[in-house]
Amino acid sequence: MDCIAGVPRKPWSLPFTADPQEVAALRRIMRLHLGLWGLHSVVDAAQLCVSELVSNVIRHVGAGTPATLVVSMSGPRLRIEVHDSDTRALPVLLDAGLDAESGRGMSLVSAVTDRWGVQLRADQKVTWCELPTGLSSAEGHPGGARVNRAEVLLSDYGCQHAHPGRARERVIALIEEAAIDVVVDVLHWLRAHGHDADEALDRAQTRFEAEAE
Repeated sequence: MDCIAGVPRKPWSLPFTADPQEVAALRRIMRLHLGLWGLHSVVDAAQLCVSELVSNVIRHVGAGTPATLVVSMSGPRLRIEVHDSDTRALPVLLDAGLDAESGRGMSLVSAVTDRWGVQLRADQKVTWCELPTGLSSAEGHPGGARVNRAEVLLSDYGCQHAHPGRARERVIALIEEAAIDVVVDVLHWLRAHGHDADEALDRAQTRFEAEAE
């Protein structure tokens, strides 16, 4: 495996008590973890799902119910699960109007996710949903086509020696060195073919800054 093989996103779980005051804390924890995973674009939708899945337990099972939040990757999708011990109170998708005071929870979840469902086990119920992330795989990078092309280039410039088992600082240093080599080689190629390398570098910097914004 080389140093740019992907972003590790290991499943994690968090036991909690299904009380209204816990919802805000769970939303903050979700934002933190998704930030570490580089999935900033799905934070809002994920927080909404956590709010609705937990609120569903509070409304239909009861405040104070022991539950567990489980977050993982299901291929390129983000999977969110809420486990509770009541196998009788099953969430349903209601056709609630915009002015309805309740019944819209799973409708909101359905609107922002690719799919959702309920899994019954011997001693618990698992309500889950999966959100699209735009990644190509569970450990893919969220930077899009440009990042993917850069990875292909960097793999030919020594990054295969920066094994993830090494210190993070050393891995980053090797990636930066490889990236600089790529840029310098391209500038040499441009100059060798009669092009203005400085002008190309300025244009690249301008475009990068524009896209970064």
